[in-house]
Amino acid sequence: MTDVQFPLPPAPDQPLALLGGLTPAQFMRRHWQKKPLLVKGALPGFQPLLSRPELFALSGQEQVESRLVVQKPGVDWALKHGPFTKSAFPPFKQPHWSLLVQGVDLHHDGAHALMQQFRFLPDARLDDLMISWASEGGGVGPHYDSYDVFLIQAQGKRRWRIGRQKDLSLEPDLPLKILRHFEAEEEYVCEPGDMLYLPPKWAHDGVAVEGECMTYSVGFRVPQRGGLAGEIAQRLADDHEDETLYRDPDQAATQQPGRIPAGLQAFTADALKRLLEQPEDMARALGEVMTEPKPKVWFDEPEADWTPGAIVLDRRSRMMYDEHHIFINGEAYRAGGKDAELMRRLADERRLDGRAVRGASKGAKALLGEWYEAGWLHAQPN
Repeated sequence: MTDVQFPLPPAPDQPLALLGGLTPAQFMRRHWQKKPLLVKGALPGFQPLLSRPELFALSGQEQVESRLVVQKPGVDWALKHGPFTKSAFPPFKQPHWSLLVQGVDLHHDGAHALMQQFRFLPDARLDDLMISWASEGGGVGPHYDSYDVFLIQAQGKRRWRIGRQKDLSLEPDLPLKILRHFEAEEEYVCEPGDMLYLPPKWAHDGVAVEGECMTYSVGFRVPQRGGLAGEIAQRLADDHEDETLYRDPDQAATQQPGRIPAGLQAFTADALKRLLEQPEDMARALGEVMTEPKPKVWFDEPEADWTPGAIVLDRRSRMMYDEHHIFINGEAYRAGGKDAELMRRLADERRLDGRAVRGASKGAKALLGEWYEAGWLHAQPN
Protein backbone atom coordinates (compact mmCIF):
# COMPACT_ATOMS: atom_id res chain seq x y z
CA MET A 1 0.00 0.00 0.00
CA THR A 2 1.33 3.42 -0.94
CA ASP A 3 0.70 6.42 1.27
CA VAL A 4 -2.43 7.61 -0.55
CA GLN A 5 -4.98 9.71 1.32
CA PHE A 6 -8.44 8.21 0.93
CA PRO A 7 -11.19 10.84 1.34
CA LEU A 8 -13.95 10.30 3.87
CA PRO A 9 -17.55 10.02 2.65
CA PRO A 10 -18.97 13.51 1.97
CA ALA A 11 -21.85 14.84 4.05
CA PRO A 12 -25.23 14.70 2.23
CA ASP A 13 -25.63 18.51 2.53
CA GLN A 14 -22.08 19.40 1.46
CA PRO A 15 -21.89 21.13 -1.97
CA LEU A 16 -19.38 19.32 -4.18
CA ALA A 17 -17.44 20.60 -7.19
CA LEU A 18 -17.60 16.98 -8.36
CA LEU A 19 -21.36 17.39 -8.75
CA GLY A 20 -21.27 20.90 -10.18
CA GLY A 21 -22.00 22.54 -6.83
CA LEU A 22 -24.90 20.25 -5.99
CA THR A 23 -24.95 18.51 -2.66
CA PRO A 24 -25.12 14.70 -2.73
CA ALA A 25 -28.69 14.94 -1.45
CA GLN A 26 -29.67 17.28 -4.31
CA PHE A 27 -27.94 15.10 -6.90
CA MET A 28 -29.73 11.98 -5.68
CA ARG A 29 -33.13 13.71 -5.77
CA ARG A 30 -32.71 15.42 -9.12
CA HIS A 31 -30.49 13.16 -11.22
CA TRP A 32 -29.87 9.67 -9.80
CA GLN A 33 -31.62 7.24 -12.17
CA LYS A 34 -33.61 10.17 -13.55
CA LYS A 35 -31.60 12.39 -15.90
CA PRO A 36 -27.99 13.03 -17.02
CA LEU A 37 -25.67 15.64 -15.55
CA LEU A 38 -22.67 17.21 -17.28
CA VAL A 39 -20.16 18.86 -14.95
CA LYS A 40 -17.42 20.91 -16.59
CA GLY A 41 -14.36 21.02 -14.34
CA ALA A 42 -15.71 18.44 -11.89
CA LEU A 43 -12.11 17.55 -11.01
CA PRO A 44 -10.03 20.68 -11.72
CA GLY A 45 -6.48 19.97 -12.81
CA PHE A 46 -7.15 16.25 -13.00
CA GLN A 47 -4.25 14.19 -14.36
CA PRO A 48 -4.29 10.54 -15.49
CA LEU A 49 -3.56 8.21 -12.58
CA LEU A 50 -1.79 5.77 -14.90
CA SER A 51 0.30 6.55 -17.95
CA ARG A 52 -0.48 4.80 -21.21
CA PRO A 53 2.43 2.31 -20.75
CA GLU A 54 1.26 1.55 -17.19
CA LEU A 55 -2.31 0.95 -18.32
CA PHE A 56 -1.24 -1.29 -21.18
CA ALA A 57 1.07 -3.23 -18.87
CA LEU A 58 -1.84 -3.73 -16.44
CA SER A 59 -3.89 -5.26 -19.25
CA GLY A 60 -1.21 -7.94 -19.58
CA GLN A 61 -1.80 -9.32 -16.08
CA GLU A 62 -3.72 -12.58 -15.75
CA GLN A 63 -5.92 -11.34 -12.88
CA VAL A 64 -6.99 -8.17 -14.73
CA GLU A 65 -10.03 -8.11 -17.01
CA SER A 66 -9.37 -6.24 -20.24
CA ARG A 67 -10.78 -5.93 -23.75
CA LEU A 68 -9.45 -4.71 -27.08
CA VAL A 69 -12.01 -3.20 -29.46
CA VAL A 70 -11.11 -2.40 -33.07
CA GLN A 71 -13.50 -0.83 -35.55
CA LYS A 72 -12.78 -2.00 -39.06
CA PRO A 73 -13.76 -0.17 -42.26
CA GLY A 74 -17.52 0.16 -42.54
CA VAL A 75 -19.48 -1.06 -39.53
CA ASP A 76 -17.49 -4.19 -38.71
CA TRP A 77 -16.08 -4.56 -35.20
CA ALA A 78 -13.54 -6.91 -33.63
CA LEU A 79 -13.36 -7.77 -29.92
CA LYS A 80 -10.56 -9.59 -28.07
CA HIS A 81 -10.17 -10.37 -24.37
CA GLY A 82 -6.94 -10.05 -22.41
CA PRO A 83 -4.43 -10.56 -21.00
CA PHE A 84 -2.53 -8.86 -23.81
CA THR A 85 1.09 -8.80 -24.88
CA LYS A 86 2.59 -5.73 -26.56
CA SER A 87 2.32 -7.39 -29.97
CA ALA A 88 -1.47 -7.68 -29.61
CA PHE A 89 -2.04 -3.93 -29.96
CA PRO A 90 -2.42 -2.04 -33.23
CA PRO A 91 -0.07 0.94 -33.78
CA PHE A 92 -0.98 3.85 -31.49
CA LYS A 93 -1.41 6.12 -34.51
CA GLN A 94 -3.92 3.75 -36.09
CA PRO A 95 -7.39 5.27 -35.60
CA HIS A 96 -10.58 3.63 -34.35
CA TRP A 97 -9.42 1.28 -31.61
CA SER A 98 -9.74 1.14 -27.83
CA LEU A 99 -8.33 -0.72 -24.85
CA LEU A 100 -10.66 -1.11 -21.85
CA VAL A 101 -9.25 -2.20 -18.49
CA GLN A 102 -11.77 -3.20 -15.82
CA GLY A 103 -11.46 -3.00 -12.04
CA VAL A 104 -8.41 -0.72 -11.95
CA ASP A 105 -9.37 0.31 -8.39
CA LEU A 106 -8.43 -3.21 -7.25
CA HIS A 107 -4.87 -2.75 -8.46
CA HIS A 108 -4.05 0.94 -8.01
CA ASP A 109 -4.36 3.01 -4.84
CA GLY A 110 -5.01 6.25 -6.74
CA ALA A 111 -7.91 4.68 -8.65
CA HIS A 112 -9.29 3.30 -5.39
CA ALA A 113 -9.03 6.77 -3.80
CA LEU A 114 -10.92 8.30 -6.75
CA MET A 115 -13.74 5.80 -6.21
CA GLN A 116 -14.07 6.98 -2.60
CA GLN A 117 -15.38 10.34 -3.84
CA PHE A 118 -18.58 8.57 -4.90
CA ARG A 119 -19.33 7.05 -1.51
CA PHE A 120 -22.36 9.28 -1.05
CA LEU A 121 -23.85 6.08 -2.51
CA PRO A 122 -23.81 2.77 -0.61
CA ASP A 123 -20.78 0.54 -1.04
CA ALA A 124 -23.23 -2.24 -1.88
CA ARG A 125 -23.93 -0.36 -5.14
CA LEU A 126 -20.45 0.81 -6.10
CA ASP A 127 -18.78 -1.61 -8.50
CA ASP A 128 -15.49 -0.60 -10.06
CA LEU A 129 -13.44 1.91 -12.03
CA MET A 130 -12.75 1.10 -15.68
CA ILE A 131 -10.18 2.97 -17.76
CA SER A 132 -10.71 3.26 -21.49
CA TRP A 133 -7.87 4.36 -23.77
CA ALA A 134 -8.81 5.23 -27.35
CA SER A 135 -6.88 6.25 -30.42
CA GLU A 136 -8.23 9.01 -32.67
CA GLY A 137 -11.85 8.14 -33.51
CA GLY A 138 -11.80 5.21 -31.12
CA GLY A 139 -14.84 4.09 -29.14
CA VAL A 140 -17.07 1.09 -28.59
CA GLY A 141 -20.04 2.25 -30.64
CA PRO A 142 -23.46 3.54 -29.57
CA HIS A 143 -24.81 1.42 -26.71
CA TYR A 144 -26.58 1.58 -23.37
CA ASP A 145 -25.71 0.23 -19.94
CA SER A 146 -28.07 -1.35 -17.43
CA TYR A 147 -26.34 0.54 -14.63
CA ASP A 148 -25.55 4.14 -13.68
CA VAL A 149 -22.16 5.45 -14.76
CA PHE A 150 -19.97 8.49 -14.12
CA LEU A 151 -17.67 9.18 -17.10
CA ILE A 152 -14.59 11.19 -16.14
CA GLN A 153 -12.33 12.56 -18.83
CA ALA A 154 -8.71 12.03 -17.78
CA GLN A 155 -6.71 12.84 -20.93
CA GLY A 156 -7.47 14.24 -24.36
CA LYS A 157 -10.99 14.89 -25.59
CA ARG A 158 -13.99 12.66 -26.13
CA ARG A 159 -17.19 13.62 -27.92
CA TRP A 160 -20.28 12.19 -26.28
CA ARG A 161 -23.62 11.88 -28.00
CA ILE A 162 -26.46 10.78 -25.71
CA GLY A 163 -30.18 10.12 -25.99
CA ARG A 164 -33.20 8.50 -24.32
CA GLN A 165 -33.26 5.57 -26.68
CA LYS A 166 -36.64 3.90 -27.20
CA ASP A 167 -35.57 1.43 -29.87
CA LEU A 168 -33.12 -0.88 -28.08
CA SER A 169 -32.64 -3.30 -30.97
CA LEU A 170 -29.02 -4.22 -31.65
CA GLU A 171 -26.92 -4.67 -34.75
CA PRO A 172 -26.96 -8.39 -35.59
CA ASP A 173 -23.90 -10.65 -35.76
CA LEU A 174 -21.51 -8.30 -33.95
CA PRO A 175 -19.33 -9.12 -30.92
CA LEU A 176 -20.44 -5.86 -29.25
CA LYS A 177 -23.93 -4.76 -28.20
CA ILE A 178 -24.25 -1.83 -30.60
CA LEU A 179 -27.58 -0.07 -31.06
CA ARG A 180 -29.03 -0.49 -34.50
CA HIS A 181 -30.89 2.83 -34.67
CA PHE A 182 -29.09 5.22 -32.34
CA GLU A 183 -30.62 8.69 -32.12
CA ALA A 184 -28.64 11.37 -30.27
CA GLU A 185 -30.47 14.19 -28.50
CA GLU A 186 -27.48 15.99 -26.97
CA GLU A 187 -23.79 16.28 -27.75
CA TYR A 188 -20.84 17.29 -25.55
CA VAL A 189 -17.06 17.39 -25.84
CA CYS A 190 -15.45 16.45 -22.53
CA GLU A 191 -11.94 17.62 -21.65
CA PRO A 192 -9.70 16.58 -18.72
CA GLY A 193 -11.53 17.04 -15.42
CA ASP A 194 -15.02 17.06 -16.99
CA MET A 195 -17.56 14.46 -15.91
CA LEU A 196 -20.79 13.14 -17.42
CA TYR A 197 -23.31 11.17 -15.36
CA LEU A 198 -25.73 8.88 -17.18
CA PRO A 199 -28.66 6.93 -15.66
CA PRO A 200 -29.33 3.33 -16.75
CA LYS A 201 -30.39 2.76 -20.35
CA TRP A 202 -29.43 6.23 -21.55
CA ALA A 203 -27.86 5.50 -24.91
CA HIS A 204 -24.42 6.99 -25.48
CA ASP A 205 -21.62 7.00 -28.00
CA GLY A 206 -18.19 8.29 -27.01
CA VAL A 207 -15.46 8.91 -29.60
CA ALA A 208 -11.92 10.22 -29.12
CA VAL A 209 -11.39 13.50 -30.99
CA GLU A 210 -8.22 15.43 -31.80
CA GLY A 211 -5.97 12.50 -30.91
CA GLU A 212 -5.88 9.77 -28.27
CA CYS A 213 -7.79 10.04 -25.01
CA MET A 214 -8.41 8.30 -21.70
CA THR A 215 -11.78 8.11 -19.94
CA TYR A 216 -12.49 6.74 -16.47
CA SER A 217 -15.84 5.06 -15.88
CA VAL A 218 -17.20 4.63 -12.35
CA GLY A 219 -19.79 1.88 -12.64
CA PHE A 220 -22.35 0.41 -10.26
CA ARG A 221 -23.49 -3.02 -9.21
CA VAL A 222 -27.01 -3.95 -10.28
CA PRO A 223 -28.01 -7.24 -8.65
CA GLN A 224 -30.36 -9.21 -10.86
CA ARG A 225 -33.34 -10.38 -8.83
CA GLY A 226 -33.32 -14.01 -9.90
CA GLY A 227 -29.54 -14.34 -9.59
CA LEU A 228 -29.46 -12.68 -6.17
CA ALA A 229 -32.32 -14.87 -4.94
CA GLY A 230 -30.44 -17.95 -6.13
CA GLU A 231 -27.25 -16.95 -4.31
CA ILE A 232 -29.13 -16.18 -1.10
CA ALA A 233 -31.12 -19.41 -1.25
CA GLN A 234 -27.94 -21.43 -1.79
CA ARG A 235 -26.24 -19.89 1.23
CA LEU A 236 -29.32 -20.39 3.38
CA ALA A 237 -29.61 -24.02 2.28
CA ASP A 238 -25.93 -24.66 3.03
CA ASP A 239 -26.40 -23.34 6.57
CA HIS A 240 -29.85 -24.83 7.20
CA GLU A 241 -29.40 -28.13 9.05
CA ASP A 242 -32.84 -29.58 8.37
CA GLU A 243 -32.42 -33.25 7.52
CA THR A 244 -36.15 -34.01 7.43
CA LEU A 245 -36.80 -36.67 4.80
CA TYR A 246 -39.81 -36.80 2.54
CA ARG A 247 -42.31 -39.48 3.55
CA ASP A 248 -45.45 -40.64 1.77
CA PRO A 249 -47.12 -43.46 3.74
CA ASP A 250 -50.47 -42.67 2.13
CA GLN A 251 -49.18 -42.81 -1.46
CA ALA A 252 -51.63 -44.83 -3.53
CA ALA A 253 -50.74 -47.07 -6.42
CA THR A 254 -50.63 -45.06 -9.64
CA GLN A 255 -51.07 -45.61 -13.34
CA GLN A 256 -49.36 -42.25 -13.99
CA PRO A 257 -45.79 -42.84 -12.75
CA GLY A 258 -44.53 -39.83 -14.69
CA ARG A 259 -46.63 -37.38 -12.65
CA ILE A 260 -44.86 -35.58 -9.80
CA PRO A 261 -46.79 -36.26 -6.59
CA ALA A 262 -48.66 -33.33 -5.10
CA GLY A 263 -47.22 -34.27 -1.71
CA LEU A 264 -43.67 -33.81 -3.00
CA GLN A 265 -44.62 -30.40 -4.41
CA ALA A 266 -46.03 -29.38 -1.02
CA PHE A 267 -42.92 -30.73 0.74
CA THR A 268 -40.72 -28.58 -1.52
CA ALA A 269 -42.83 -25.46 -0.98
CA ASP A 270 -42.67 -25.99 2.78
CA ALA A 271 -38.88 -26.39 2.63
CA LEU A 272 -38.49 -23.06 0.82
CA LYS A 273 -40.97 -21.39 3.17
CA ARG A 274 -38.94 -22.52 6.17
CA LEU A 275 -35.78 -21.07 4.62
CA LEU A 276 -37.45 -17.71 4.08
CA GLU A 277 -38.93 -17.56 7.58
CA GLN A 278 -35.53 -16.65 9.01
CA PRO A 279 -35.14 -12.90 8.22
CA GLU A 280 -31.90 -12.56 10.21
CA ASP A 281 -30.36 -15.50 8.34
CA MET A 282 -31.42 -13.89 5.06
CA ALA A 283 -29.85 -10.57 6.08
CA ARG A 284 -26.65 -12.38 7.01
CA ALA A 285 -26.57 -14.21 3.68
CA LEU A 286 -27.13 -10.94 1.79
CA GLY A 287 -24.20 -9.28 3.58
CA GLU A 288 -21.96 -12.23 2.80
CA VAL A 289 -22.92 -12.13 -0.88
CA MET A 290 -22.46 -8.36 -1.20
CA THR A 291 -18.99 -8.42 0.39
CA GLU A 292 -17.68 -11.46 -1.44
CA PRO A 293 -14.36 -10.47 -3.10
CA LYS A 294 -14.33 -10.28 -6.86
CA PRO A 295 -12.99 -13.23 -8.86
CA LYS A 296 -9.19 -13.46 -9.11
CA VAL A 297 -8.75 -11.29 -6.00
CA TRP A 298 -6.26 -12.41 -3.39
CA PHE A 299 -4.64 -10.66 -0.45
CA ASP A 300 -0.97 -10.31 0.48
CA GLU A 301 0.22 -11.56 3.85
CA PRO A 302 1.86 -8.88 6.04
CA GLU A 303 5.61 -8.74 6.48
CA ALA A 304 5.47 -7.57 10.11
CA ASP A 305 3.61 -8.86 13.16
CA TRP A 306 0.36 -7.27 14.30
CA THR A 307 0.66 -4.42 16.77
CA PRO A 308 -2.60 -2.61 17.63
CA GLY A 309 -2.45 0.85 16.05
CA ALA A 310 -3.83 2.89 13.16
CA ILE A 311 -5.22 0.75 10.35
CA VAL A 312 -6.65 1.12 6.84
CA LEU A 313 -8.65 -1.42 4.87
CA ASP A 314 -6.95 -2.95 1.86
CA ARG A 315 -8.31 -1.48 -1.36
CA ARG A 316 -9.61 -4.93 -2.33
CA SER A 317 -11.53 -5.44 0.93
CA ARG A 318 -15.29 -5.10 0.94
CA MET A 319 -16.77 -4.23 4.33
CA MET A 320 -20.41 -3.48 5.17
CA TYR A 321 -22.85 -3.88 8.06
CA ASP A 322 -26.49 -4.13 9.06
CA GLU A 323 -28.30 -3.83 12.39
CA HIS A 324 -26.82 -7.01 13.82
CA HIS A 325 -23.80 -8.00 11.71
CA ILE A 326 -20.45 -6.85 10.41
CA PHE A 327 -19.49 -8.23 7.00
CA ILE A 328 -16.05 -8.32 5.44
CA ASN A 329 -14.90 -10.24 2.37
CA GLY A 330 -17.77 -12.72 2.47
CA GLU A 331 -17.58 -13.37 6.22
CA ALA A 332 -20.25 -12.39 8.76
CA TYR A 333 -19.78 -11.51 12.44
CA ARG A 334 -22.40 -10.65 15.04
CA ALA A 335 -21.56 -7.42 16.84
CA GLY A 336 -23.14 -5.14 19.40
CA GLY A 337 -22.35 -2.21 21.66
CA LYS A 338 -19.06 -0.34 21.32
CA ASP A 339 -17.47 -3.08 19.23
CA ALA A 340 -20.24 -2.70 16.65
CA GLU A 341 -19.79 1.09 16.63
CA LEU A 342 -16.06 0.67 16.05
CA MET A 343 -16.50 -1.81 13.21
CA ARG A 344 -19.19 0.30 11.54
CA ARG A 345 -16.87 3.27 11.69
CA LEU A 346 -14.18 1.18 10.01
CA ALA A 347 -16.63 0.16 7.27
CA ASP A 348 -17.76 3.77 6.70
CA GLU A 349 -14.36 5.47 6.88
CA ARG A 350 -12.20 2.49 5.81
CA ARG A 351 -9.66 3.43 8.49
CA LEU A 352 -9.27 3.76 12.24
CA ASP A 353 -6.76 5.85 14.15
CA GLY A 354 -4.43 4.28 16.68
CA ARG A 355 -6.35 5.56 19.68
CA ALA A 356 -9.57 3.89 18.52
CA VAL A 357 -7.85 0.56 17.85
CA ARG A 358 -5.94 0.51 21.14
CA GLY A 359 -9.14 1.38 23.01
CA ALA A 360 -11.08 -1.50 21.44
CA SER A 361 -12.12 -4.54 23.45
CA LYS A 362 -9.87 -7.57 23.63
CA GLY A 363 -12.18 -9.47 21.27
CA ALA A 364 -12.31 -6.65 18.72
CA LYS A 365 -8.52 -6.27 18.74
CA ALA A 366 -8.14 -10.02 18.24
CA LEU A 367 -10.51 -9.89 15.26
CA LEU A 368 -8.66 -6.93 13.72
CA GLY A 369 -5.45 -8.90 14.22
CA GLU A 370 -6.91 -11.84 12.28
CA TRP A 371 -7.91 -9.52 9.45
CA TYR A 372 -4.44 -8.00 9.48
CA GLU A 373 -2.83 -11.45 9.19
CA ALA A 374 -5.18 -12.24 6.29
CA GLY A 375 -4.09 -9.06 4.47
CA TRP A 376 -7.58 -7.54 4.67
CA LEU A 377 -6.25 -4.43 6.40
CA HIS A 378 -2.87 -2.76 6.90
CA ALA A 379 -1.05 -0.83 9.60
CA GLN A 380 -0.75 2.91 9.04
CA PRO A 381 1.39 5.60 10.73
CA ASN A 382 -0.50 7.25 13.59
